[in-house]
Amino acid sequence: MASFIKLMNSNELLAQIKLKKSFLCVGLDVDLDKIPSHLLKLEDPIFEFNKQIILATHPYVVAYKPNTAFYEAYGIKGWLALQKTIDFLNQNYPKIFTIADAKRGDIGNTSTRYAKAFFEGLNFDALTVAPYMGSDSVEPFLAFKNKITILLALTSNKGGSDFQNLIVNNEALYLKVIKTALTYKNSEQLMFVVGATRPEFFKEVRELIPNYFLLVPGVGAQGGTIDEVCKYGLTKNVGLLINSTRDIIYASSGLDFAEKAKEKAMELQAKMGGYLSEL
Repeated sequence: MASFIKLMNSNELLAQIKLKKSFLCVGLDVDLDKIPSHLLKLEDPIFEFNKQIILATHPYVVAYKPNTAFYEAYGIKGWLALQKTIDFLNQNYPKIFTIADAKRGDIGNTSTRYAKAFFEGLNFDALTVAPYMGSDSVEPFLAFKNKITILLALTSNKGGSDFQNLIVNNEALYLKVIKTALTYKNSEQLMFVVGATRPEFFKEVRELIPNYFLLVPGVGAQGGTIDEVCKYGLTKNVGLLINSTRDIIYASSGLDFAEKAKEKAMELQAKMGGYLSEL
């Protein structure tokens, strides 16, 4: 367990974005069936894979986002690899923003325990949270000072429209979720997930929350594009974290996997830098 509690807010994230000319977030979703086979001979192949990806890509990246399911699937060894990964990031690159993609959410003390696990135990800067259970499932996360709660609003998956786009009292449900969340205590510590596969909805989202950061999954393998996201979602204060996972971490399955990941991260960073230069 970390011996200190890392505190990083949106202003510090924005400073890193300007410094690196990038708003790239890399998903660290490690599948032992996909990583280079030579790593499987090591004691902790998950951590070694993450370490090499981080070492290669960190100059071009402002955030890393492990999806916790990819670690929980391997039991205690996976969880320990996640701990080692976040410790490695916090100790060596403390200004890089870290997101636990865990999609937690429950009422009262349960949410508080989830928050303590990820904000204090693992020492992440941010955590994705599902809002379906309402205010008393979200506000316990927001009670942690200088920690960011990233609320699911409009996700990139095909089934997201099953509920998120339903019209309730003449308003799309995902917009109602965002509006309601803005009334929660400490709502200034919120970010929102808006998928890159739904670029046509960014205009309405931005009208509602022009000054909030959006975490944008779905670029690359899921079909979303940086150009479309920036066209509708970029603000004068940037306001975007665009996540890419498979296109970067699995750019190669050979000995050159880290170098190929670096090349892909550089490519995306260069494109993002172009948009930032126009602000």
